Amino acid sequence: MKNDSTTIFLNFVLAALVILGVTFALLSIYKGRDQRRVQLQLQVQYQSIQMKKVVVQALLNDTIAYNNTAKSPELNQILQGVRPSQPAK
Repeated sequence: MKNDSTTIFLNFVLAALVILGVTFALLSIYKGRDQRRVQLQLQVQYQSIQMKKVVVQALLNDTIAYNNTAKSPELNQILQGVRPSQPAK
């Protein structure tokens, strides 16, 4: 194969495409790793929120049970604002 300008140009194009392919592959690897890290952090935050929700719901249930026995008007007024609304049947 002769070493003319066309083959030199095509070799440079091929080298540029190889470099771009490797660069995009590395970027894809780094972005995927970063996405998995962020997804793991969000999952941990979601589980933390769910646990706090369970604790708050248990506290609300205990407060409602206490209010049923003690019948405090102030507590009754507070509970009116935080009780979940009953769905229409």
